[in-house]
Amino acid sequence: MNNPVRQEIINISHSSEAAEARRITKTMALSIGFDEKVSEEIVIVISELAANLIKYARNGTLTLTPLDENGPPGIKIESRDTGPGIVDVEQAIGDGYSTAGSLGYGLGTVNRLMDEFNITSDIGKNAGTYIVCTRRLKNENQSMKACPLDVGAATRMYPRMDVNGDAYVIKKWDENLLAGVIDGLGHGQFAHRASEKARQYVETHYDQSFEELFRGVERSCRATRGVVMALAKFDWGREKLTYASLGNIDVKFLGCAEPVNFVVRRGIIGLKSVKPVVTEHTWSVGSLMALYSDGIRSHWRWDDFPGLRAEPAATIAQNLLRSLARDNDDATIVIVKDRIS
Repeated sequence: MNNPVRQEIINISHSSEAAEARRITKTMALSIGFDEKVSEEIVIVISELAANLIKYARNGTLTLTPLDENGPPGIKIESRDTGPGIVDVEQAIGDGYSTAGSLGYGLGTVNRLMDEFNITSDIGKNAGTYIVCTRRLKNENQSMKACPLDVGAATRMYPRMDVNGDAYVIKKWDENLLAGVIDGLGHGQFAHRASEKARQYVETHYDQSFEELFRGVERSCRATRGVVMALAKFDWGREKLTYASLGNIDVKFLGCAEPVNFVVRRGIIGLKSVKPVVTEHTWSVGSLMALYSDGIRSHWRWDDFPGLRAEPAATIAQNLLRSLARDNDDATIVIVKDRIS
């Protein structure tokens, strides 16, 4: 950074000190290069952490450190206290959990607004809790090269419902494309709430590792019915595909010279699910991938739709949805293909 910003350590035991922490945070965030909106989000994080220090531990410290190495510029926030600790850390992160009569959105908010979020806590007198979280400037630059991938999606809610329990994600940056399908358990508003929580987290943390993405979605969906999800990241500059899935999102792949083994683990994200297996594959010229929820019938082949693979991705998705969607479920399909196929 051209104008180095110094580390700040702020003692927190009163609301007036929390107000000062917000002021210092806003100044630092703007100096680092965050825009007004993101700077305000980081201030919200400081507010939540300061409130927790006062409410649960009576006092503690917040340390703000500018980051300018090992990635884009950013900010690291550390919260330390010698309070009684947290019995179930993961439960405490879930929205709606509180032991002090509040709404219980504090740590869940921190999880959503920061890129990385880790917490350790011991139980007992003066045991204490340590939280560290970071946020860096996003690099959403588009590559100077034209993206060789065509992506399209089609989705339809359960015919008897007025909201969709499925969601999908499509995000492009640099020489990368992230595509995903998310299915909230069941149907209706509760499934919709779960899938939207997951979608929002993925769309705001798209450049994180799959391990971090699945862990963040797990935390975001703790107070929901839970979701199943599959994500595929295409590094088209290096012809690499990274894939991870938990639950019954199906995938069909076409066009690769070598067999592709996508490892799928059963589980529900938001209900203490297992970790997904992350695998890497080669994305060959002419390849085509379909990701789809269980509202799409699984027993079909590309040969059942002669000539369809030559159509644009959006057309393929719409045709498959129309032909294969079940009448008793939400249904979503995402297609990614090479533009020349």
